[in-house]
Amino acid sequence: MAENIIRRSPAVFDSTPAQTEMRDNWTVVLEYENQGDGPWVIDLSHRVRWDLQDREIDAIQPWGLNIPDTPGWCLFGNGVLINRMNRTQSAIWHLAGDKPDSPAGAAYTDVTDATVFLALIGKNLAPLVEKLTSLDFFSPLNEPPFLLQGPLAHVPCQCVMLEKSQDRSGILFTCSRGYARDMVHAVVEAGTEFGLRPAGESLFQDWLNELSINS
Repeated sequence: MAENIIRRSPAVFDSTPAQTEMRDNWTVVLEYENQGDGPWVIDLSHRVRWDLQDREIDAIQPWGLNIPDTPGWCLFGNGVLINRMNRTQSAIWHLAGDKPDSPAGAAYTDVTDATVFLALIGKNLAPLVEKLTSLDFFSPLNEPPFLLQGPLAHVPCQCVMLEKSQDRSGILFTCSRGYARDMVHAVVEAGTEFGLRPAGESLFQDWLNELSINS
């Protein structure tokens, strides 16, 4: 029965896919027609995500990775991003490579199908992002990768700044699946004046391969 399940992303763009592939019952868009030169919005909702909650969270090591000990700090390793949210909670996002085995234990909850997951990447994202949120992603006090939690397009989100420079910036954000349609509309409308276009996962992976962050 599992092989007959069709999984659909809650994010829909008004753009024509140029290349797709089936992966874990998702139709993944690898490239869109007319992706342009950036900035880009990319749907990563098919990438598996977990919520981890435990009173002894500092003793847990998902796939051998240490959970950052300070809320707002993040660690990126082996294609997995771990974001410390508070004293007892972390978010775990799979960004690259093969899907890891699901971690064992009642502390983990798979939230992939309950949320939408998007990326904004490109040059000089600051004026675009400032139209969407008052969260200060571009403060010189914060070194990527770091987590900010709060409203983006008036929707409660978990947001991670992965890279921050004039030539290369990247923000990942996730929120409840039910907000996906309004979120996509808000992001695309805010980015119109900057030439924002949807792009496929292949462009994100190329960008990620060149990523230079302090993990």
